[in-house]
This record gives sequence, C-alpha cells and structure tokens, in this order.
Amino acid sequence: MRTWNLQYACLAILLAISQANGASPEPLTLVKIIPLKGVAGKLDHLAVDSKGERLYVANKTNNTLDVVDLANGKLIRQVSDQGKVSGVAYSADLNLVYVGNGAGTCNAFDRQDFKQAFSTPTPNADNIHYHSGNQTVYVGQDEILSELDAKTGAIKASIQLPGAVHGFKIDKKAGKIYAVLTNPNLVAVVDIAKREVTDKFELTLSDAGSPVAQDSENGLLFVGCPKKKPMVVVFDLKNGKEVAQIDIPAGVDDIHYDKRGHRLYASCGAGALVAIERSDDGYKVVTQMEVPKDSRTCAWSSGHLYLGVPRQEGKEGPEVWVYESAPKE
Repeated sequence: MRTWNLQYACLAILLAISQANGASPEPLTLVKIIPLKGVAGKLDHLAVDSKGERLYVANKTNNTLDVVDLANGKLIRQVSDQGKVSGVAYSADLNLVYVGNGAGTCNAFDRQDFKQAFSTPTPNADNIHYHSGNQTVYVGQDEILSELDAKTGAIKASIQLPGAVHGFKIDKKAGKIYAVLTNPNLVAVVDIAKREVTDKFELTLSDAGSPVAQDSENGLLFVGCPKKKPMVVVFDLKNGKEVAQIDIPAGVDDIHYDKRGHRLYASCGAGALVAIERSDDGYKVVTQMEVPKDSRTCAWSSGHLYLGVPRQEGKEGPEVWVYESAPKE
C-alpha cells in the first residue's frame, strides 16, 4: 500500500496546485482503495447501503458476495456458495440483501447476520433491482423479468420480454421499468401494474445496449452500448426517440447519473472511467481516466462512486476504488 500512499500524496499536491491556479477540480477524485480477497477474474455489480455504510460486491469469479465496511475501508465478510454471482440489491426498509446468481438462484440475506432469508430458483439470473414502493425484487433472466415478493421470495409474475434483458431501471414515480434488450436491440417499457410491455424504444445508433440510467428531471434515459459501436445513447422519454450519442471506450457495464453534478459516469471494461456533462452544445466527455482493464462495474451513492477493480498482478485479491465527486460549477 506504500505505492498508493505516495500516489495519494501526489494527487493531493496536484489538486492543491490546480486550485491555487484557479483551475476547476476534476469531476472525480480517487480518495480510497479497499482491498478484497479472491481469485483473478471479473467482478460484477455492486450495491450501496448508505445509512449502514456498507458496500455489497458481486465477486463473480470467487462465487462470493463481499461485504465491505465503508467507514473503515475494510472487507468484513464473504458470503460463499453464490454461484456466478452477478446482480446485487439492498432494501433499506426490509434490511435484506438480494443476490442474483447466474447458477440459477435469487438469494436473500439478513443484513445483520447474513442468515439466508430465502432462495428462489431463477435460471440464468443476471441483474437484479429492488422496488421499495411495492416491496418487490425484479430479476433479469434472459427473455424473462421475474417479479419476486421481497420478503418471501415467492414468484409473483414472470414478465415476457421480446428480447434478452441486460440492464434495467425502475421508475417508481412513473410506475415503469425500462429494460434494455438485445435481439432485437431496443428498450422495452414495462408497465409495473399491468406486468406487461406497453412500449418499445428502438436502438438504432449502436448495435447493442446494456446498462441504463435516468435523468428524471429532464425526462431522459441513457443507455450504455459496450460492443462494436461503444457509446451512450440518449433517449427522450416523452416520445422514445434517440436524441444524442456520446462516444466512449468499449466495454461499458455500468452507468450512473449524478443529479447533483448533472453528470453521467460510465465504467468501461476497456480500462476507462468516464465523466460526461451536458452543455448548450450537447454532451461531451469531460474526463476519461485510465483504470485497470475489466474494471467495468461501479455503484453510485451520496457523492461517491465505487469502482470494482479485478485482481491485479502482485495483489491478494480484487479491489474497490472509491472516488469523490466534485460539484459542477
């Protein structure tokens, strides 16, 4: 860790110099590195418990749910036997942590002692999100979006989709879910009450979409496209039309909208962390920071971005890099 202490010192000096010269601060500043444990390979999604100051990490190659104490910057627990763990969600009202495992289950654990609350068969489970409005967990499973009772794990509905679901976003106010699909490439709009697809936004600017974020205030949806034409595509939610595109490095797997800073952050597996801002001239990448390759997933909460970094040579395990955001001037 001595190398990183030196780097922190250098960062602090550079930041002080830039502020003294009147330069604008960087949108994101690396403030902490939290070591995890595990074999070499990719991490998957992360979820934040802001009140409890915990971070939950899908340590996919290690088949563990990693629990991080954010206050002390330490790994405090690894929940084993989570086969091909992919999606993670947390419910503050129920105090449960949910895990979507590619091996075929959605598991729930008590946040205090991590006793298993339920385990529901969900073949090919991937991304997972919790809806506090109706205490429901949604699990993406190829062409199915499963709706589970968040307390019992009982399957309440299996919503058929016209393509394989990757990222999806719950809009509680609108009562909708925006699900990004491939084959065909589109965003399926799911009516939560009706439990069916009621609209489709065609994705034409790129070949495939995956992560999704939303700017509710301005009625915009952002879809990250990781492969042949890497970019973020912006949709107008009023009419479902593409209104802009922002070219980014390949391999984006998570994007987050920062309402406070009016920025979009994207973690790209090609080895870049990108910050995007909107101006009168449209959208532009204002920062592109180099990060280790395959650092493709991140979580956002309370002015901090948490980047999952796979194990690097000479390290005991993967890491979480913590960035602090600067308010937009």
